[in-house]
Amino acid sequence: MHARASTPELFGRTPLERLPPPQFAFDRVILHRSARFRSARACPLLHKMPSKKHLLLTWSDAGTVGPKPAHHLPRAAADRGPIRRLLDHADVAYDLVRILTVPAGEGPARELAHSIETANRQAVVEVVDLNDPSNYAQLFTHVGAVSADVRRHFDSAQWNLDVLLSAGTPQAQTLWVILIQAGVLPARMLQVIPSVFVTPEQPPVRVVTLDIDGFPEIRALRREVHRLREQLGSGRTLMIGDSPEMREVVQRAHRIAPTDAPVLITGETGTGKEVLAREIHAWSNRAKGPFVAENCGVFAEGVLASELFGHEPGAFTGAVRRRKGVFEQAHGGTLLLDEVGELSPRVQAALLRVLQEHQIRRVGAETAISVNVRIIAATHRDLPEMVRAGTFREDLYFRLRGAVINLPPLRRRPGDLDLLMDAFLTEIANRRAEPRLVLSKAARRLVLAYSWPGNIRELRAEVERWAVFCERTVEEQDLSPELRGPPRQTPELPPVYTTESPTSKLPSSVRPSPPSTLSEAVEQAERAAITHAMETTSANLLACSRVLGIDRNTLKRKLAYYGIARKKADPKEPQ
Repeated sequence: MHARASTPELFGRTPLERLPPPQFAFDRVILHRSARFRSARACPLLHKMPSKKHLLLTWSDAGTVGPKPAHHLPRAAADRGPIRRLLDHADVAYDLVRILTVPAGEGPARELAHSIETANRQAVVEVVDLNDPSNYAQLFTHVGAVSADVRRHFDSAQWNLDVLLSAGTPQAQTLWVILIQAGVLPARMLQVIPSVFVTPEQPPVRVVTLDIDGFPEIRALRREVHRLREQLGSGRTLMIGDSPEMREVVQRAHRIAPTDAPVLITGETGTGKEVLAREIHAWSNRAKGPFVAENCGVFAEGVLASELFGHEPGAFTGAVRRRKGVFEQAHGGTLLLDEVGELSPRVQAALLRVLQEHQIRRVGAETAISVNVRIIAATHRDLPEMVRAGTFREDLYFRLRGAVINLPPLRRRPGDLDLLMDAFLTEIANRRAEPRLVLSKAARRLVLAYSWPGNIRELRAEVERWAVFCERTVEEQDLSPELRGPPRQTPELPPVYTTESPTSKLPSSVRPSPPSTLSEAVEQAERAAITHAMETTSANLLACSRVLGIDRNTLKRKLAYYGIARKKADPKEPQ
């Protein structure tokens, strides 16, 4: 069955020959009209098969017509070739053999297909418009198209796919290995052993299995991407929570996602700003494009410019090759700039120019490059206050705040604690293939009473710790020391300033004067709380951060912002 699947209307060739159904009926014939192929070919697709069928994909081993390279020697008359030898000794009966060939090999390939059909097998010949079968670039283009076509028309739930490595050029054989090992083509690799090497211990057909460093990770990443896209496509959200605050966040994100408006996500550290950014991307029209996240707070100014915009060879010491920045990497998709409040003034100016002109210039480059990127910025800082203080550009702030979403801290949505905790426990149990952990009543009571200053990130780390140290039940003694201690409340701002406000009880040296604006009230309360905590803890940063319910790095930044001097602490105490 090596019919030409072309029609007079489409291709000006002979009419489509009917495909004989020696074993089963076909519901339709699929016509491949890809521009990468010289002509369309017929490929049968089985319908409602009771069990899996077997497909063999291979290059023709029948040679070509016309001049041949000097190293191509004629095959011995007794040599049936790797394809027919495989069919003689295969461990399965192939329902379809799909033979690829270049134009010069079409005639011999069809003769090969005819000989295969005499053994009650079906075979199709597909001519690939390839003039140089040793050209890796051409091969990759055409073989990649063949792989996509096979995945589309031969569902792995109905078909088992084998690929013969022993036919075709060495370059073609190498590409089969790469595509299969990377998981692009779900197939088993087979090698036909030369007759001289066949022994009772070595059968004529070998199943090739390779464990190449890196490929398992690629396959795992592909599966994870597929799983996440399925999850998002099914309408499920990664933002876990049923509190009014979270319902409002999700509703606002859904409303913003289809637009290209920039988004500014604010909230404390660990509240899930990057997760929300990924969901906005997945719900947007750019979902098929890349999502790239960059933390602006972990690089020095010079390094950050290279990370954002890329660099040319020789732009600075150590720049030996060209590098694309995250703007180029996110072209056609979404770029998350996390901790955007940490940008230096120079980088802020460069970023503003990119947002205005939609062009970037690599470090050391002379020409600009156009980019099409949606920007989502995230920060735990108070950007309006930074604008007033002159540490953040006002024009950049207005560019970034197209739509603002504030993620509430976990302590302000305690009703979501159970949902989050249960979701993490279920995820870990599924990942480890172990029974799901159960919390005792005492442990659950302490978990719900804790203020969770590290928010969702702290909760997830705590649950992961339970999975390591607990067997089936999480008891009170299994919790972290912070959770077992007396419940503490994260300091909140007093609602109004009166003579009986909490700040009136502070020492007179740190008691603020009555504020005139809300921002001044916030600053005075925060400054007073930090000063008092520093005095009561003898300037021990770790102890002070615990008292205040913030992390140590946040405390350091606030000390510098308010100009609060640090007294020299006991060197034996942790800092």
